[in-house]
Amino acid sequence: MEKTDPQALFEKLASNGQRMFKDFSTSETQEMASQLAHSWNTIVKRSMENPDEWLKTITGFYQDQFNLFINMFTPPADKAPQLTDRRFTSPEWQESPVHNYIMQSYLLASRQLTGLAADSSQDEATRYKCEFYIRQFIDAMSPSNFALTNPEILKETLESKGQNLINGLDQLMKDFEKGRISMTDESAFELGKNIATTPGSVVFQNDLIQLIQFKPMTEKVNERPLLIIPPCINKYYVLDLSEHNSYVRYCLETGNNVFIISWRNPDEALGDKSWEDYLNEGTIPAVNAVKKITGAKKINGVAWCIGGTMLATTIAVLAAKKKKPFASATFFTTLLDYSDPGELRVFIDESQVAQFEQKLKDGGVMPGKQLATTFAMLRANDLIWNYVVNNYLKGKTPPPFDILYWNSDSTNMTASMYTWYLRNMYLENKLIEPGGVMLCGVPVDLRKIDCPIYYLSAIEDHIAPWKTTFISTEVLTGPMQFVLGASGHIAGVINPANKNKRNFWINGEMGKGADHWLETAELVPGSWWTHWDAWLKSTGGKTIPAPLQVGSKDYPEIEAAPGAYVLART
Repeated sequence: MEKTDPQALFEKLASNGQRMFKDFSTSETQEMASQLAHSWNTIVKRSMENPDEWLKTITGFYQDQFNLFINMFTPPADKAPQLTDRRFTSPEWQESPVHNYIMQSYLLASRQLTGLAADSSQDEATRYKCEFYIRQFIDAMSPSNFALTNPEILKETLESKGQNLINGLDQLMKDFEKGRISMTDESAFELGKNIATTPGSVVFQNDLIQLIQFKPMTEKVNERPLLIIPPCINKYYVLDLSEHNSYVRYCLETGNNVFIISWRNPDEALGDKSWEDYLNEGTIPAVNAVKKITGAKKINGVAWCIGGTMLATTIAVLAAKKKKPFASATFFTTLLDYSDPGELRVFIDESQVAQFEQKLKDGGVMPGKQLATTFAMLRANDLIWNYVVNNYLKGKTPPPFDILYWNSDSTNMTASMYTWYLRNMYLENKLIEPGGVMLCGVPVDLRKIDCPIYYLSAIEDHIAPWKTTFISTEVLTGPMQFVLGASGHIAGVINPANKNKRNFWINGEMGKGADHWLETAELVPGSWWTHWDAWLKSTGGKTIPAPLQVGSKDYPEIEAAPGAYVLART
């Protein structure tokens, strides 16, 4: 990294400092501090109900800390065990007795606090919330996060004569201006140049969507075009990253005529757009446009996460109106039943949802940066503190990584849609009930989704837990192929066939729950993409000559992909 002039940097810091710290003191930060204090008070209050056990616990903790202290400079009889916690794997933590003691003391205190939270006599929801916020505190207070208690940083500071801290401060101010922590070298990517490069054009647009049709890459294509519905809380190009890991490109290369919705990043003016509007002005017009452009009677649908929930409600609404345009539906890591939303439940209870409803009652948007921070908190060590240390203490620019570039490109959600989604799905779980919600003038019944279904979940998914997504197999009535991929919410989906990495499970016994399904499932090495392609072809549709151009007379090309909507940054 190029050296930074310290004097110019500190002058800039002085002039911008007040604004920086004012921005830092957001309501979200205050809410987190409030939740932490409440969690700690709850734990202490519950623990004091059994004072003898509390005294025994605290006495044991201080004894363990004392033993650590008196043995600080005593060499171990055998080689110290290698820590798996990557925060402390560098040899400097073992070489310095003082820093080794700091590390061991921290880990001991972490176990003690975690145990207190887990063993407190509270109801499950309260205990889970306490454990979450205590973990946030523990992660934040790691000695690896501070220059004076991290021997790696001290060594680097001495060797670079402090240049790492100067560079880190410069990076910190740049990130303050962006309003987010840099997770990758964002200068390495440009949409349409080396990411989201699959050739195509926007062939339809309105206030909410741009519909992109990609140029076919085979001489013949399936007569049933493929419509992809990505999540509206992210940009579509997670499915069209670099050429080597583009799902869109794979679909084209395997003989599909591919369309994708590019959701608009809403501003305050669109704050009253509801879930119903996202169907009436988003998915349903896209379905109609795809059918008219291609002349197809049936289409194949693919959707991810909340996009999958949109696809499901779209199919159910159209079925209630005696329309069945989908020949098949593919769902990636999609919740339809929200009885157990996993780690996100810590942010969703009656009190917190009511706060959001009050805050957003006059419309506007839920800022994408705030949503991104919420998801990052679920993996704070990996998605926050790892970059704090690398960027601000080591003064390094993180390496280029296309998925992390996309992850940093957040989008807003309209106030109306966000609050309706939280209450009706996460909080009250109404979508799973026949007629539990009304959309587009009809009751929604997911049991009307009777087309062939490919349902992909990910075994390490913390956004859409796979055992909760599995409940969908008991609700949807169409022929079901349930597939469980390795890894998590993103990497479990973006698993290119050309790399042939990881594995997936198929063909477990249905009807006896998620655990039984996995026990009886077949483990298959490699990417699920090829399995999905074979499944899609098995659902029918003859091959026809690929169109010579995208769009049609009634749907002319508006602009080249990736289109203007995806370029708008929060």
